[in-house]
Amino acid sequence: MAALVAALVVQAGDRPAWLAAILADRYRAPATVMLAALVALAAASGIAVAAGLAIAAMLTPAARDLLLAMALVLQGGGALFAQKPPERLARWRLGAFATSLLGLFILCFGDGLQFVVDAIAIRSTMPWLAVVGATLGGIAVLGAAAVMGERDWCRLPRDRIRQGGAVLCLMLGVIFGLSGLRLI
Repeated sequence: MAALVAALVVQAGDRPAWLAAILADRYRAPATVMLAALVALAAASGIAVAAGLAIAAMLTPAARDLLLAMALVLQGGGALFAQKPPERLARWRLGAFATSLLGLFILCFGDGLQFVVDAIAIRSTMPWLAVVGATLGGIAVLGAAAVMGERDWCRLPRDRIRQGGAVLCLMLGVIFGLSGLRLI
């Protein structure tokens, strides 16, 4: 559930959703873009969780809290900066599915959300559910963007959404940081 909520909050104002809207308009195939987004999100989240599992045994519970705090603070801090439009992938001639899959995977995998998903999985007793949660939360946002199209997606108050998500991530990051330091 934590990964699902994190994905909803983080992806709502982020570039992968904007790219999904662009590609859905370009190819006139929102369902294809949504399917590609689903695969891209699952793959990126799966890699993040696998990386987390590789280091989980080396971390104490306090270190796990601090890692989550750092991931949230970095995500929140990054969301406070102005967002530039995603590359439109206009020269990519791979077709709707392959262009969407590769473009969204690259954008999602380089996203701060994967660090947050990694840290959530490390703290979980069932870490693979973080893949499911992050994928479902992400596809809810990317799917909505694909259905809306770029014009309608860009009409949303994305800056305010990003700022709200940033404040939430920063607040939670401070709370987990203080908990990791055993100050609360």
